[in-house]
Amino acid sequence: MKQIVGISDMKVSKDPKDTVITYSLGSCIGVLVWDPQVKVAGLLHYMLPDSKIDAERAKKKPYMFGDIGIPLLFRAAYGLGAVKGRMQVYVVGGSQLMDSAGIFNIGVRNYDIVTRLFAKNGIRPVKEDIGGSVNRTISIQLGTGKILLKVSGKGEFEL
Repeated sequence: MKQIVGISDMKVSKDPKDTVITYSLGSCIGVLVWDPQVKVAGLLHYMLPDSKIDAERAKKKPYMFGDIGIPLLFRAAYGLGAVKGRMQVYVVGGSQLMDSAGIFNIGVRNYDIVTRLFAKNGIRPVKEDIGGSVNRTISIQLGTGKILLKVSGKGEFEL
């Protein structure tokens, strides 16, 4: 079954029939976690780096913000049996799409928060595909562990 992760959303699964996918990551960041031993996967699609800009919205939509969404993703994966030391982590997105002048730098700021949180917690991504001016789609098939990345203009390939 396809589990679609929308913008400001997160899904975690251990069902081998599931494919977890998020579409059209532009300046947003997709963080995918995978524990191959227990076949638990999770995917977060966050839009903004810092929840302090709107505390009320953060309470209603915690997955909108990297600073609170990323820890929630890991906790949800742990809740299904994933173990930090076995988890493979992938980070994609952070493009500069509608801000060509670099005034807001949302993609850069979104990537900065994930790298700071990972450094603080001793997490090293297996693979990253960050920046540029392209949209990305990432998915994982839980039954096989196959992770696919589709990049605008470059096609789809396995990570």
